[in-house]
Amino acid sequence: MDITGRTRVFMILGDPIAQVQAPALFNPIFRAQGVDAVLVPAQVSPDDLGGFVQQVLRAHNIDGLWLTIPHKAAVLPLLDRCDRRGQIAQAVNALRRNADGSLEGALFDGEGFVKALDRFEVSVAGRRVLIVGTGGAGMAIAVSLAERGAAAIALFDPENSRSAAAAARINAAFAGQPARTAKTADAAGFDLVVQASPLGMEPGDPLPLDPASVEPGAVVVDILMKNQPTPLLRACAERGARVHPGFEMLTQQIPDYLRFFGLPLPDRDRAADVDGVGMSMPSAPACGR
Repeated sequence: MDITGRTRVFMILGDPIAQVQAPALFNPIFRAQGVDAVLVPAQVSPDDLGGFVQQVLRAHNIDGLWLTIPHKAAVLPLLDRCDRRGQIAQAVNALRRNADGSLEGALFDGEGFVKALDRFEVSVAGRRVLIVGTGGAGMAIAVSLAERGAAAIALFDPENSRSAAAAARINAAFAGQPARTAKTADAAGFDLVVQASPLGMEPGDPLPLDPASVEPGAVVVDILMKNQPTPLLRACAERGARVHPGFEMLTQQIPDYLRFFGLPLPDRDRAADVDGVGMSMPSAPACGR
């Protein structure tokens, strides 16, 4: 691709960063749409995140940031405002600098996840859900599942205080008290299981939950972008579960990212898998700063 002095630059920040798929997805879209822009990965440690974000956005041709593990929650104190889902989840995965210099965040992971379920023909309403991992992605998914009418959402995280705080925020935002903490990652009794922890990114990682606890016929989604199909999905498939990888979740966020950054949406014939291009962006209340 041609990069010139006029090219608009976006960056995706993570630590690690080798697993990200967004540059391979968005850069071809930029080319196809004739957009002079590039998305570049950058490995930034948690200790360096605040200084990096503040300094890199001083460059006038760097228009915004994608955020991945472990930065989705940590970036909130730097923001002037963010959308409602980001407020509830206390995480964002996109950050832009506005014309007035303010920093605004938005959270798309959860909507991408439920749209992916639509593609998989998996209904949400009435589902009993177990989410393993309450980082930024897990919380985003929990919020959007609550919006869609999940009957019950159990949140498991090795840090019990984090899952308890997450459940409290969801229950404060949605009527019916849909969320609770789970003491273990036991999947018995759940018909939708979401693996949203980092376990599985490295070959030696333990399984995030015992596949023997997954009920036959349950839907299991592992949102990792690396090493798919993961050992967890393979083991659950052997038990008769309906298993899905996480890449569709990213694909379904394409219109939200492009709209947020003021970039043209793909034509229907160029991106047949992209749904919801007519959706409007949510309002942006005050956030962390």
